[in-house]
Amino acid sequence: MNHLKQFFWHCSGSDIALLKRCPTDSNKYIGIGATIFFTGLLAAISASYGLFTVFDSVIIAIAFGIVWGAMIFNLDRYIVSSMKKNGNAWRQFSMALPRLILAILIAVVISKPLELKIFESEIEAELILMEQEIFKEQEDLVKNRYQGRVDLLKQEIVNLKREIADKAAQRDQLVIIAQQEADGTGGSMRRNLGPIYRAKKADADKAELELIDLTAKNQPLIDAKLAEITEMDSSVVTDIANLGREKLDGMAARMDALNNLTKKSQAILLANWFIILLFIAIETAPIFVKLISNRGPYDELLDSHEHAFKVNSEEKINNLSQTSKERITLFNNESENLIDEKVNIDNDIRAKRLKAESEVTHKSIDHWKGEEIAKLKNGK
Repeated sequence: MNHLKQFFWHCSGSDIALLKRCPTDSNKYIGIGATIFFTGLLAAISASYGLFTVFDSVIIAIAFGIVWGAMIFNLDRYIVSSMKKNGNAWRQFSMALPRLILAILIAVVISKPLELKIFESEIEAELILMEQEIFKEQEDLVKNRYQGRVDLLKQEIVNLKREIADKAAQRDQLVIIAQQEADGTGGSMRRNLGPIYRAKKADADKAELELIDLTAKNQPLIDAKLAEITEMDSSVVTDIANLGREKLDGMAARMDALNNLTKKSQAILLANWFIILLFIAIETAPIFVKLISNRGPYDELLDSHEHAFKVNSEEKINNLSQTSKERITLFNNESENLIDEKVNIDNDIRAKRLKAESEVTHKSIDHWKGEEIAKLKNGK
């Protein structure tokens, strides 16, 4: 039990040596540490499932999931441990706001793979519909490649058949006119098979021949165009059969399916939001615990410890600074003494040099005077 307690203390980012001196704050930091630990654990599980849907490998999913969970755990631990209870609520909240935003982003990220797992059955059904829609779009693209030519051929067939039908209608009309002339129900209104009837009968026979010629001309064209349409239909069937129907099973496809489900179902939308809010609550719980909790003995002891460390550090810096100043002063004094000694030595040397030069000059003058006096005496 003590090992588990110390483990959660470690997860909370607190100083265990100081926390042991504050038993009243023990449970608070156990709760904070446990929340941070289980948040990291959920992040690892969520990342493992998400990566498994991408790589389809248990080993890779577990390895990267552990790395992701450790990173989230370390980040949460740093966020909570860096928050200090200084007694000013607004200042604490302003300092915690960036950390809250970061915690919300982390919660949204780690909740998404678990949402996909929770709604897995609904997502599978939606993926089937999405696959059918994609295949339908592919079929339409294939059909559209041939549809223009098929429509043109069908229109040409209609035009050819219309020419035959128009010629047949003209033939039938001429046959009726000739018949009416023969039985007296039309034309000259006299029943006879005279020249008028024969003329009209000749027109009808001519129209019959023209119809036969036109049919003989157009029917092969119609048959050829129908054969081409049939061939194109076969090509469409073949191309559709050759289309690759890959199963949608990736992370992006599942997220699209979940998005479609939230648009179709209000219940799934609400459940989706509840899951996100749950993870946000879990992720931000340690921060809010630190914000709403009163300043306890551990905070006081931690401040005292940090203040003592700061004072000791500043004292060491001041001592080093003072020692450095003394060394600099001593060095400057020694330098000045050395300079004075050198100046005195230079002055002594200069004085001795001047004295020697003066003596030499006096000797030279005395010698010169002696020679001049001697010259004068010799001259007399």
